[in-house]
Amino acid sequence: MKKKNIVNLIRYHVEGNENAFREEAYGIANEFDAKGDNELAEYIMALMSDTNVIYTQNFNYESEFLEEVNLKSTSLFLPTTISQELIGIANAINNKAEVNKFLFEGVPGTGKTEAVKQLARVLDRKVYMVDFSMIIDSKLGQTQKNITSLFKEINSFSKQDSVIFLFDEIDALALDRTNSHDLREMGRATSTLLKGLDNLASSAIIVATTNLFENFDKAMTRRFDYIIHFNNYSKENLMQVAEKILDNILKNQKNVEKNKRLFRKILSLYDVFPYPGELKNIIKTSVIFSNMEDKYDYFRRLYFAVKGNIPMDIIELKNEGFTVREIEILTGISKSSVSRELKGD
Repeated sequence: MKKKNIVNLIRYHVEGNENAFREEAYGIANEFDAKGDNELAEYIMALMSDTNVIYTQNFNYESEFLEEVNLKSTSLFLPTTISQELIGIANAINNKAEVNKFLFEGVPGTGKTEAVKQLARVLDRKVYMVDFSMIIDSKLGQTQKNITSLFKEINSFSKQDSVIFLFDEIDALALDRTNSHDLREMGRATSTLLKGLDNLASSAIIVATTNLFENFDKAMTRRFDYIIHFNNYSKENLMQVAEKILDNILKNQKNVEKNKRLFRKILSLYDVFPYPGELKNIIKTSVIFSNMEDKYDYFRRLYFAVKGNIPMDIIELKNEGFTVREIEILTGISKSSVSRELKGD
């Protein structure tokens, strides 16, 4: 859209020239459509046709330090306990409870970043992530200057009620300042980050994530209004997540057998139950790479992923608690043959 388009719109409106105003607006819509901004083009067209629509403008914000996160990625299912905490945070934000800084801590694969996306979807907000590669600079003092500029940008952001600012893996800046292994320059950067959080605008919402909570600067921890610990999953929490992941994957698969009891038994063989990120990869690959002509093949692949061996030892499977029918599914050996071998044992 050019300056003349804006001038024409104002002039036609002042003159009351409705036909010329609409023609100019349609021209602007076509121009946005040609440039790929279909949503804005459709919105303009809807307004001009007097269509009653509800529309949240997809504003494009260009920044040196912030980049928009795609919220349309495949969901990583979270346990009920975490989901309830997210709802609590959402309610606090909506009720303007004067809390606006949150920390999600846990090892990789526990769902921290996905939780931020789910929170954004609940609040109907965008997520802008801090690009630390643009913040951290080898030049002396430049990192602190960049952090200061970042917080100035956040505090002056014109649509603060429409976004969440994500400091993903904030430990890149927030390691213990008293650690002798920490560079003095990064210690000063952490101090600048502390000041930025102290002076954060009350309407700006920040969520930070960290994989290194034990090494986290304690002064930084105190700056956050609420912390969610993503490592505190029970085995049953993770089993529920696994079932949700399986249901989501199998909904587009036709020639597969659904057997939640067998699925649970296989996963129960884990000595250490994987976190959601790893679980998703294991279950997804077990299904996707299975023989689509064999509706039980993904169970065998899942067993191999858990145990590291092909399920062919009937005695071992029996000792692991599988029924004769389940052993038949896992080995491909008929129930009668399985029963004979077990009796022979």
